[in-house]
This record gives sequence, C-alpha cells and structure tokens, in this order.
Amino acid sequence: MDIVFLSPDGSERRVVAREGMSIMAAATSNGIGGIVGECGGNAMCATCHIYVDDDRLPPLSPEEDELLEGTADERTEKSRLGCQIALTAEMDGLRVLLPEHQI
Repeated sequence: MDIVFLSPDGSERRVVAREGMSIMAAATSNGIGGIVGECGGNAMCATCHIYVDDDRLPPLSPEEDELLEGTADERTEKSRLGCQIALTAEMDGLRVLLPEHQI
C-alpha cells in the first residue's frame, strides 16, 4: 500500500508500506525525516506526532490522548501518534502531514 508523507515545507514523499505496520514504522523504515520515534513505538514519548484528517483511522485511545498533550508542535483535532496507528488495506493512499518539530 502507498502512504504519502507531507513535509511542513510542502514537499511530498510516497512510500510503500505493509499492512499491519505502524505509520511510524513506515516512516522510519523509508527514511522519512520528521519522525523521531525515540521510544521505538511503545507510546511513551510522542516523538512520532503526526497530523491526519481521515475517517479510516481507529479511534484515539485514552493513552494516546494523554501523550498528545506533550507534543512539541501544536496539538490539533488532527493530531495522532504514528506508532499507535496500524495500517490496514483500507488506508491505502493515506496522507500524513508531519509537524515542524518533534522535540
């Protein structure tokens, strides 16, 4: 499946990802800058903060909601943690906006 990462400068990069991998893993394994993932995807650091406006995403968990309070860039209603979203076939073509800062 294809995922499109949009940088704050407006550039886009399309990557191929596997079903079941997290958005964070798809970004880091494809060399996408802007996703740090300090905790390795264990929902402990919020350095995989992303913005996604898409109704195909699973609901926000209470733990993810709490961690999003500590993001370096502004939290919005589109804020999510990339490590907490496992990709499904239905998410093919998902567009993910990267924040300007993670730390």
